[in-house]
Amino acid sequence: MTSRTEPEGEAAPAIRRPPLLRELLLVAGLFLVYKFGRQLANGHTDEALRNAHHVWQWERFLHLPGEGAVQAALLHGEALVRFANTYYVAVHFPATAAFLIWLYLRRPAHYVWARRVLALVTGAALVLHLTFPLAPPRMLDTAGLVDTGQVYGPTVYGAVPETDSMANQFAAMPSLHFGWALMVALGLIAATRSRWRPLWLLHPLLTLVVIVGTANHYWLDAIAAAALLGVALAVVRAPSPGAADSASEPVAVPAPRAVPAGDASGLLGSRR
Repeated sequence: MTSRTEPEGEAAPAIRRPPLLRELLLVAGLFLVYKFGRQLANGHTDEALRNAHHVWQWERFLHLPGEGAVQAALLHGEALVRFANTYYVAVHFPATAAFLIWLYLRRPAHYVWARRVLALVTGAALVLHLTFPLAPPRMLDTAGLVDTGQVYGPTVYGAVPETDSMANQFAAMPSLHFGWALMVALGLIAATRSRWRPLWLLHPLLTLVVIVGTANHYWLDAIAAAALLGVALAVVRAPSPGAADSASEPVAVPAPRAVPAGDASGLLGSRR
């Protein structure tokens, strides 16, 4: 018996990859808009510090654990705190880029879904950064925390936030470090079939420990990011389970079997 190859199932047609050049321009454009928008929010020092005091008081009212407990654990060893700083600086963008590239090459349907979710979360975050400038806990005297980036390194932030032209240091809420990391984990869980795929959640968990322990974010920053991601996931329709492999892994479909002439006449006769 011969067989022919077709996409898996008629209900799950093959998903074509979006044009690569268009995607590169789109992602680059979104990134530039976001970076430019963050720069617009820079310089609101007094307002950012006032908001920081409010957030600190809200966390105490909600009985959230102090950020200092996490930082104290990291400060037990210089190698540990340097690892946390390096993770904060070096993993955020490369991990998200690798996630999108892998989805684009292997799971086109999930790529489009993930890109839309990340764009929606990032756009909403930019609005919050513009309307609610927030100084991180490392700048808040009340918190009594160490700026681990400046003390131990490495860091991407300048020593004087008001004159930092590379990054807006008053854009703590929501934490896109945590929001993007959580989306990477959820996206890989949705797009893969391994029984070990829940382990991808270690990435946002480690990211949460890092952003809080290095005093770059409050607990509420991560909670706000998770809430925005939840809304985006509810708005953007996820691909059907069958769409994950339909663009890359064809399946064998049995070819129609030829019916002998005698059998055909018998079939015709049975219908009389």
